[in-house]
Amino acid sequence: MPKCEEPSAGAAGRDDVDAVTRAVLTASRLLVAVSARSLAEVEDRLTLPQFRMLVVLSSRGATKLVALADQLQVAPSTAMRMVDRLISVGLAHRRLNPANRRETLLELTEAGRLAVENVTARRHQEIASIVERMAPERRAALVEALAAFNEAGGEPPATAGGPAVCPLGWADAPAAPVI
Repeated sequence: MPKCEEPSAGAAGRDDVDAVTRAVLTASRLLVAVSARSLAEVEDRLTLPQFRMLVVLSSRGATKLVALADQLQVAPSTAMRMVDRLISVGLAHRRLNPANRRETLLELTEAGRLAVENVTARRHQEIASIVERMAPERRAALVEALAAFNEAGGEPPATAGGPAVCPLGWADAPAAPVI
């Protein structure tokens, strides 16, 4: 398979936005591959959209169907089918809202919580393995560059020392697509 050509240093100087965009797209391909490998343990039971739903439930806790559909940017009927599938495999369940018994809340089961934690841990380990292969000064530069990139994109930082509030990095912003 032919390798993609990287721009020369001169090309980066002439159009740094284009050069940075290409570098971020390349990094994005790597991160998508890492994410796909981290999902391998659940791929026989879940689709990616169903796993996205587990992540949202993990980060938000008990949630009404309409709010969940909104967060995932899908129709409530689509969210309901996804929820039904997660319930059937024991990863989520419904319960009445104690504050309003006409409402149903959706939440993870212990198995659903463990699935999200395991996938997140695998992703963390693989990214750490890649970062360990970088020179320390490159790591520091990467932290600085990614912090600026994330800030420009409105993404809150992940927490240090454990799973983030949004374990796979998906922000709790209604305008941001969840992937």
